[in-house]
Parts: sequence; C-alpha cells; structure tokens
Amino acid sequence: MALPDPRNHRTPQHPIEPIFWRRWSPRAMSGEPVSRAELMSLFEAARWAPSTYNEQEWRFLYATREGAHWKTFFDLLLPANQAWCARAAVLIVVASQRVFSRNNKPNPVHTFDAGAAFENLCLQGSAMGLVVHGMAGFDNDKARASLHVPDEFKVEAMIAVGMPGDPADLPPELRERDLPTDRKPVSEIAVEGSFWK
Repeated sequence: MALPDPRNHRTPQHPIEPIFWRRWSPRAMSGEPVSRAELMSLFEAARWAPSTYNEQEWRFLYATREGAHWKTFFDLLLPANQAWCARAAVLIVVASQRVFSRNNKPNPVHTFDAGAAFENLCLQGSAMGLVVHGMAGFDNDKARASLHVPDEFKVEAMIAVGMPGDPADLPPELRERDLPTDRKPVSEIAVEGSFWK
C-alpha cells in the first residue's frame, strides 16, 4: 500500500531537496516483514551521520517481529503505542554514549548526535518507501534493565519500522491523524541575532 502523498499536504517555503519534506511519520503498517537487507540499509545510513570527534556514540538495539526478542521490545511500549505498533516489522531502541570513548569525559552533545543518526535512518527509510516512526512513549527504565544497557549510555527513544499499511486499520482516534503534517514557518524557528520574544 502506498503512503499518502506529502505533496497534497506540504509546500516548502524555500527551495530544498524533496527528501526532506517528503519524510513524515505515519503509523499505519501492514505487518509484512522488512528484509534484513532493508534493515541494514537503514543502519548504514545512520552510520554516516555527523558526530562530535567522530565518536559515533549512537547504538541501535532491535527486534524483528519474527525474531526471539520481539515480545521484550514490544512490552517496553506504552499501551497507546502498542495499539499501532502491533503491525510493525521492527522495533528499535536508540541509546547514546554519555562519555567520550577517547578520554571518558562527559560528552555534552551525545543526544544531539544520536538525533542526527536517527534523522539519517528516517530519510533512508522514507526514500525506500518504509514507515519509520520515532517514539518517546515507552518505559525507559524497563528498556535499560531488559536490554542490559550500561550506565554510560542514555536510552533515548524507540523507533517502529514497517511496510506501509491501511490507515483504516488504525484505532479510530489515530486514523485522521495519520497524514503528513505541515511545519512552522522559517520565521518562527530561525532569527538573525539574539532570541526573539
């Protein structure tokens, strides 16, 4: 099934590459598997994200629907996300290393860098026609314990990946929300000089 066309919902204010405005975060997934090759392409894209001192401090822990770890990952999600993630092909937990590998000192931008890797993964998934949806709605402490995440890593977020599905299969409260959304104008997010009021 094809995703709704972002061209019907979005118009950039300034010239940019289409890959940016075509990316969005649908929830409707079919339940079909994503191949290992497709999944590795997502992680390969994430691998090329910029990072401080080339630390590449992000880590992706994942479970496929047909794999042995699916229930562990699925049980991390809050019920509202379980309702639509039940048809995901892959669930991913993103973590980032809080300290620099080279000197064990605090890395103040580990979360920022992990976000850049996530964006690369999202853009690659969008280019491949996959659903990629990031989430904060999960039990962070349970993820740390269940997945044995060391203390020097912060559990950042979860991601659902899957093949596009029919929005009619979503819970009723999510159906009308499963469309590309617009964005704030540039004037609200960028200003020359000091912070605006």
